[in-house]
Order: sequence, then C-alpha cells, then structure tokens
Amino acid sequence: MDKSHIQSLITIIHEELVPYFVIESVHPHHPIEVRSIPSPWELLGTGNYAAVVYHPEYPDVVVKMYAPGRPGFEEELAVYQRLGSHPAFSECFYAHDGLLVLRRLFGVTLYDCLHRGLRIPPKIIKDIDHALDYARTRGLYPHDVHGKNVMMFEGKGLVVDISDFLQQEKCSKWDDLKRAYYLIYLPIFYRLGLRVPYSFLNKVRKSYRFIRSVADNFSQFMNKLIKGNS
Repeated sequence: MDKSHIQSLITIIHEELVPYFVIESVHPHHPIEVRSIPSPWELLGTGNYAAVVYHPEYPDVVVKMYAPGRPGFEEELAVYQRLGSHPAFSECFYAHDGLLVLRRLFGVTLYDCLHRGLRIPPKIIKDIDHALDYARTRGLYPHDVHGKNVMMFEGKGLVVDISDFLQQEKCSKWDDLKRAYYLIYLPIFYRLGLRVPYSFLNKVRKSYRFIRSVADNFSQFMNKLIKGNS
C-alpha cells in the first residue's frame, strides 16, 4: 500500500471522521451503537467493542474504531504487529488512541457460503490452516476461529478476526469445523451444492455451543478429579 495514499487518508480521518463519528457501547455483550457518522463515510459493521467504516475514495482500507471505555485495542494492535504482512490476514497501517487503519479483506464468510450454496473447496480449508500455522510461528494462539470469522475470495482462504489471538487457552472451534467439513459438508453439501437456511445454521450454532460447553465442563471436572486422586 502506497504510504502517501495512507497518509492522505490519515489526515482525512483525523479532520473529518474522528470529530464527528460518535459510537457508544451500551452493553458489553451487544454490538455498539452508532450515534453519528459523517458523510461520505460508510458503516461496514459493528461488534461488541468497535465499529468498522470506510471512505468511498479509499475502498481498499477500513478504519476500526473502538468505543470509549471498551478494551481490546492494545491487544489487537499487538497481534497485527506480530503478524506483519501475510496474504491471509489483514494488515495494520496505522494505529492511534483506539483507532486502527487496516487493509480491507473482501470475500464471503464460510457461514454465508453455506447459506448461499457456494461450494467451499478443500483448498480454502488448507489456506486457513496454513495461515493459522503461520500465526503460531509468530507467537500467537489462534482463538475463536469459526465460520463467521473466515472467508473465501477468488479461491483463497482468509482469516478475518484475529482480536483474540493472544489468548493462550485452548480453543477447538476450528478443529471442530474442519471435522464437520470433511465428514459432512464435503461428501454431501459440496457435491450437491445445497443451500442451508440461516434458521437451521443458527440452530446448529447454538447446539454446538451447548454441546461444547458441556464437553469442556466435563473435561475440567475429570481433570480436577484425576489431580485430586493423584
């Protein structure tokens, strides 16, 4: 990315976006609320802690702004600093006071691919695997990697959300997704090009969360029991 291009955007951000972009985190477990956004900036999405916007004249770059009082900015910046430049991840060009300027990733999440009946070839899964392996070599711990946080674009797999990659606790979401991909998706859904309603996908997601929670709690209980008897 051309440095002068980014520098001109940074100037616009501080003069035209920051003074007039008002966001608020009403509840830490719900997406933040956007109170005001100046024209011509456009909102791409919101999370529990931050909002993502872009300027039409700079479509390949996004600005991620954390809501006042919400954590995560320093941790996310640290992850990007460790990742550096890698084709499967976004890249941070600038960071200041809760604000990140990032390379924009285009594509369709694997979750939406299921809904739209778009075939997800094995190469996408392997690309994401390689990207996560790369992150581990940079001292990171891929965490919370699931169908809504990974995408495919022009035959390549991408990882969208890296904000939890400093968490060292074990996370099996990606391994579980891969298991379902090879055992169920590839022989059935991929071959037939089936579309899956969001209502069904949401039920599967909620069921998975419940089953995983029960399994994790049982595992913790057994570990404590074994340690107590040793």
